[in-house]
Amino acid sequence: MASTPEFNPPWGASYRLIAAEKWKAKSAAMGRDVTQALVEYARPQPGMNVLDLATGTGEPAISLASRVAPGGHVAALDLSPELLEIAADRARQRGLTNFTTQQADAHNLPFADASFDLITSRFGVMFFRDCAQAMREAHRVLKPAARACFLAWGPFQQPYWSTMMGVVHAHVGGPILTPGGLDPFRFAEPGSLSRVLHEAGFAEVAEETRTLPWTWPGTPQEVWEQAQAVSTPFLPLLQRVPLEKWDEINRAVYAAIEKYVVGGKIEFGATVVLASAAR
Repeated sequence: MASTPEFNPPWGASYRLIAAEKWKAKSAAMGRDVTQALVEYARPQPGMNVLDLATGTGEPAISLASRVAPGGHVAALDLSPELLEIAADRARQRGLTNFTTQQADAHNLPFADASFDLITSRFGVMFFRDCAQAMREAHRVLKPAARACFLAWGPFQQPYWSTMMGVVHAHVGGPILTPGGLDPFRFAEPGSLSRVLHEAGFAEVAEETRTLPWTWPGTPQEVWEQAQAVSTPFLPLLQRVPLEKWDEINRAVYAAIEKYVVGGKIEFGATVVLASAAR
């Protein structure tokens, strides 16, 4: 019999950190193609000074640090000191000496004007409280003609989300996300992120939607446990599930995920938005 899931407290709390540590290898494997797509999109060059916003446990900052050496440096910024420690440990394990972490708010960056050759953020821009202010700060700390490159989730209606949170929603109803709360799909509508960048003063704004590999190297049970632990915006949805419904929901989730199982892996695919702009 499937067990009732343990609910996830807010980001930075101990349960999410335990989950981040438990699933770090498989989560990194699942996100590798998306990370690589953002790195290639950003076109890092040796010697660049790079800022990665909302870095979490360290990507794409760690990948970028390898690309801008020798002579370049990456500052990985996040609000959570616990997640930054995980990022710093991952960088140490790779022998990176041009990688530092900075606990700070993207809305009030602790850097001088025109400090960076490149700014990136992977799955972070959707969660900025005031995205326009955060983008103005990004614009301020970029050097003239330097670029900012962002990656955000596309629509909710894609396999990774619909097989899990979509199944839960079908059983319990109500809002998928809390109105006015965290919204991973805030910039899923084409052109919405571009508008914010234009309003912040950026030029040469470009945006595209891509579907990339997003493959979990394990079982449906594992990825469902991982998703519940780290998908904080869906916590209110999960908390609406009556205890007696969890066995039924778990079975339905596993059946939905099984459609994407190929050779012991789960090939979801991820539809994402890539946007870039120049100062």
